[in-house]
Amino acid sequence: MPSPKILVVDDDKNLLELLKLRLESENYEVIAVLNEEDAVKETKKQVFDLSIIDLQLPNTDGISLMDEVHSINPEIPVIILTAYGSIESAVEAMKRGAYNYLTKPFDPRELLLQIKNALRSQGLLLEIKRLKELLEERYDFKNIVAKSEKMQKVLEKVSLVAKTDSTVAVLGESGTGKELIARAIHFASERKDKPFVAVHSAAIPETLLESELFGHEKGAFTGAIRTSRGFFVQAHEGSIFLDEIGDMPLSIQAKILRVLQERQFYPLGTEKPVEVDVRVIVATNRNLEVEVKEGRFREDLFYRILVIPITIPPLRERREDIPALVDLFLKEFSQQMKKEIKGIAPAAMQKLMLHDWPGNIRELKNAIEYAITMTRHEVITEDLILQGKTLSQDPLTTLKEARDAFEKDYITRMLDITGGNISKAAKLAGKYRADFYHLLRKHNIRPENFK
Repeated sequence: MPSPKILVVDDDKNLLELLKLRLESENYEVIAVLNEEDAVKETKKQVFDLSIIDLQLPNTDGISLMDEVHSINPEIPVIILTAYGSIESAVEAMKRGAYNYLTKPFDPRELLLQIKNALRSQGLLLEIKRLKELLEERYDFKNIVAKSEKMQKVLEKVSLVAKTDSTVAVLGESGTGKELIARAIHFASERKDKPFVAVHSAAIPETLLESELFGHEKGAFTGAIRTSRGFFVQAHEGSIFLDEIGDMPLSIQAKILRVLQERQFYPLGTEKPVEVDVRVIVATNRNLEVEVKEGRFREDLFYRILVIPITIPPLRERREDIPALVDLFLKEFSQQMKKEIKGIAPAAMQKLMLHDWPGNIRELKNAIEYAITMTRHEVITEDLILQGKTLSQDPLTTLKEARDAFEKDYITRMLDITGGNISKAAKLAGKYRADFYHLLRKHNIRPENFK
């Protein structure tokens, strides 16, 4: 894997040489230039993974150079170097798209940490973008919302496991979008051009489940008037998604185990085994460890399917995603119902942000569908949101945890209301802009996600 390539721009020749030596000793490839003209020339000539730019340059300022670099490569993260007296300008640089800033003289360890974090964050964002573009190109999955750190980690894991054929268990409460993640794994994999077969086990009567999964020969049982291939054969060379595997009867679990172990099974009514090449993805909202202890789930199957677990966080743990999900559902249902809905009132959004969402995304989607159906206005008002429901109270936590959770939710709401405008959000919150930026960094909130 090639070393990350870094562009360093500073008119202090001694500092430039020092930075170059230190970064190269950390196995980074470094191009160091003294002025903005050479920086632009190098950016046009080659692709950099990161840039470090001094705020004070001979013929321009670092912010203007950053804007020019971003016009050539919008994805490149920029770290601004600034003197102590220019912190306000550095904060302005972050507002304009800088990843972060460091005040001279800086601790070299802090610079290395900032570089590592910036490269990791950028790599994750690019991978998520690649994954979403791949999915949208094939199946238009615009409703994979991952603004929260927890969901970004889920998509990061999806992008890694998609490249393998390992069995994946997607875990999470009802309504969190487990099938959507399963489809993401399939369509980001080498099997993307082969079938994706989703089996909702709980919706199939137990008496029919075996024949639906594994197929049957004509006359195998009463009503079997023709031969059926079954879901596993339909998924050959592709992926099969077994939803609610925790609800499957023990007899079917034994046959699933055989498929995972031997990649073959016997259709009903035949003694000839059928071999299949399938990627198996399962999902459940049950606690399978408890199910195993109580004898409702096979222990050997438990260890077979829990090769790579991916847990989808409940909506109450990823509240940063609520505004984007609301916007997605507003557009979807407005188009379906042919209504001109321009948005949602701040009080209504606040009510959505404070609700605990036991039904998760499915419940949120239903709430927005109801509100759009019933509204006579262009803006969804508070009275149409979660009618008759009281806001759930969080379990007791420490004062610091409660304060941090409230602070993060509050900042998120301010950014959503102002469309990511830092000045307006800070004014609404009664905070200085620099203090507001401190809160953004503290809670790892990126204002561009709200624009």
